[in-house]
Amino acid sequence: MKHIIIIVLAASMFSCKEKGNTKALENGRYRAELKVDDTLNLPFNFEVISENELQVFNAEEVIEVNDIEYKNDSVYIQMPVFEGFMVAKIEDNSLKGRFVNPNLDRVMDFKAEKNDSRFETYESLSSFDVSGNWETVFSPNSEEDRYIAKGVFKQNGNKVTGTFMTTTGDYRYLEGALNGNQLKLSTFDGAHAFLFTAEVKDSTMNGMFYSGNHWKEPFSAKRNDTFQLPDANQLTYLKEGYDTVAFSFPDENGNIVSLNDERFKGKVILIQIMGTWCPNCLDESKYYSEFYKNNKDQGLEIVALAFEYVKTSEKAFQNIKRLKQDVGIEYPVLLAQHGSASKVKANEKLPMLNHVLSYPTTIFIDKSGKVRKIHTGFNGPATGEKYMEFKIEFEGFIDELLNE
Repeated sequence: MKHIIIIVLAASMFSCKEKGNTKALENGRYRAELKVDDTLNLPFNFEVISENELQVFNAEEVIEVNDIEYKNDSVYIQMPVFEGFMVAKIEDNSLKGRFVNPNLDRVMDFKAEKNDSRFETYESLSSFDVSGNWETVFSPNSEEDRYIAKGVFKQNGNKVTGTFMTTTGDYRYLEGALNGNQLKLSTFDGAHAFLFTAEVKDSTMNGMFYSGNHWKEPFSAKRNDTFQLPDANQLTYLKEGYDTVAFSFPDENGNIVSLNDERFKGKVILIQIMGTWCPNCLDESKYYSEFYKNNKDQGLEIVALAFEYVKTSEKAFQNIKRLKQDVGIEYPVLLAQHGSASKVKANEKLPMLNHVLSYPTTIFIDKSGKVRKIHTGFNGPATGEKYMEFKIEFEGFIDELLNE
């Protein structure tokens, strides 16, 4: 997805209690704020279950965090899968610290205290109801950065949940509030740190999208219940003269894997173009992992090609091993590239494609080795009905290929 930020600071905003000669997280529900700029903070909620376990919340999403370490007067918290970490100093009944992602050279300040709220809400009902579908354009005045999206929201009183879907994936679980005509939505999941602010009118909204403290862009939207994004099965395709793909990349054990290997012969194959840093790829990997476990004996193989921005292959393989362990992935995850997640460079590794438009992208190959479909992006569980529609289409098409 575009403008992804790998910020793993969520899990670290907490109050604390004495733990011997050190201090530990105190049980309870908290409100954390990440500093976007001098005037804006991005809020989210988490609950400390024990001194070594907490949960981060975004709408219906619950993220379990259990990699927590105490050193001197600080707590170090590692979110699942992603590589960023938090270090926070315990001060009185609050936490203050920073999130560090060394490979992206990004840091965000945060603070947290016990509080059930996310955004402040007024007692009176909002002036508008944003429930429904919104035709959206991000960076509408920039030819280089402009892209379209579909906003899908539900509102209950002041509370708003939903997401933006793009041609390359969704912005996952957004949660916020509409006070009067002012809409605010946020999410933090260990990779995304997103804040959306907008002024709402009868059938339009105009606002700003902040990705952490390193990127912002305007957006505009209008109500449109019939608006649809382009067909995800038509955006990426094989160049003329090709009917299949070929590659040879190493797995985490140093074994070179290619589609010519015996394990793939006569099988239906999914090639997953992804990165361990990519939240949409994580959503997809969780779904594919479970599907593979249930169908691998039917003649199905999945192989993932990881395009990693970390500087060394050693670090890239560490991230691959962590992803496989945390998600329970049983299919191969190969290192296709490290040092950059550039889609242009990724296309050099897969020159038979017209482009690598999105992480993730899935290539469907039949038993004869022919490419039958390429699906760009992934609309995950935050998209609700769209996710259910994808699963029905996906499982139906796989059954069709397996039965040929």
